[in-house]
Amino acid sequence: MKNKPIIIVLGEPYSVFSELIFKIFKSNLILDIKRPIILIGSEQLLKKQMKKLGYNFYINKIHQNDIQNIVLSNKSLNLINVNFYHHKIFDEITTRSNKYIDDCFIIALNLIKKDPQISLINGPISKKNFLKNKFLGITEYLAQKVNKKNSVAMLIYNKKLSVSPVTTHLPLKQVHKNLSKIKIINHVKLIADFYKKQFNKNPKIAITGLNPHCESNYKSSEEDKIIIPSIKKLNKSIYKVDGPFAADTIFMKKNSSKYDVIIGMYHDQVLTPIKTLFGFDAINITLGLPFIRISPDHGPNHTMLGKNLSDPKSLIEAIKFLNK
Repeated sequence: MKNKPIIIVLGEPYSVFSELIFKIFKSNLILDIKRPIILIGSEQLLKKQMKKLGYNFYINKIHQNDIQNIVLSNKSLNLINVNFYHHKIFDEITTRSNKYIDDCFIIALNLIKKDPQISLINGPISKKNFLKNKFLGITEYLAQKVNKKNSVAMLIYNKKLSVSPVTTHLPLKQVHKNLSKIKIINHVKLIADFYKKQFNKNPKIAITGLNPHCESNYKSSEEDKIIIPSIKKLNKSIYKVDGPFAADTIFMKKNSSKYDVIIGMYHDQVLTPIKTLFGFDAINITLGLPFIRISPDHGPNHTMLGKNLSDPKSLIEAIKFLNK
């Protein structure tokens, strides 16, 4: 197949993601996508949700063993079916979808193992129900699946400014225990390697402190013990790293405009400002996997389920990023 597929795992069956898929295929964007899109999910549920939301697309059902031997276009919904037994078209999110979601990921990862040039997008997934405290997030779940545990990073990418948390979905009281010099150094290396490979660029990176104003009443703060030594070591090499910066001022335009990426010590420290700045115009890229994996930068959004009012902007950006 000349243009390698973009595989989209539909994720949580009771999320707004199917609605976003329909909106993408109804838009003119799909005409510009060179790579064939292959969905992995429930054919029957997708048909019912399509009808309920007032869309009408032909579903081209394909077998996972055939994708290397057939020519696919995006004039229809190319789908690898995974059975999901359901009673309602839209319903509450529970653990009953866990095996279905896992089966979808297994199919996707098996296809990518055969051809690492295939890219992966996954729809939003309820971490509370699906991960069941086994993993901090889908980033860590996928890393375990491909034997890359502790070697991945979350990058929330926007072409103007990206952010990345050193720790992901941890309670705040556990963040300081999970910081280390080697973790910060490897985090910077993953980001820099990604920018070099994707954009032929050595990115300018700002790193925040952990404590307010990068200060602490303790005799030895995380800034002194971990963050500053990490930055000093990185700056002895090829990396362009500054900091630590106070998180309450680094996102001011006069400061953030100097950088490609801002690395924070915990999730909301950098994700709150990036979503305030760009809304859904950002995508979640997992760095460190042997393939490109992207997810839209939003959750299942159950409160909007079935209302046909959700914004596909983040999914659009994910597909456009991979359309190369």
